[in-house]
Amino acid sequence: MQLKAIEGGAGRIEQGDEALVTIAEYLNEYAKGSIDALYDLGVAFSTGSHGCTTDMIEAHKWFNIAASKGHEEAAWCRADVSDEMTAREIAEAQRRAREWLSEGARKVA
Repeated sequence: MQLKAIEGGAGRIEQGDEALVTIAEYLNEYAKGSIDALYDLGVAFSTGSHGCTTDMIEAHKWFNIAASKGHEEAAWCRADVSDEMTAREIAEAQRRAREWLSEGARKVA
């Protein structure tokens, strides 16, 4: 199994093929209109489930994006994971969320 790297706050966090499939499936569900799929990505990264390795920066990013789209529970979860993160990690998660949102806006335009 080949591992793919995702930059994390405490170094590089390796995500395997199963995680990449999970991410693709959730993003496909989001493309069909499911904001819950973004929340589910946050859950997968925060709990290390569905083949994902725990990565609080990625979890915060996905909770933040889901919250920005009106998902109330995602806002609560974002606050919870923030309690376990440094200010630098939170800033990185916010940067990634802005980057992801701006990429989506460019695709729509």
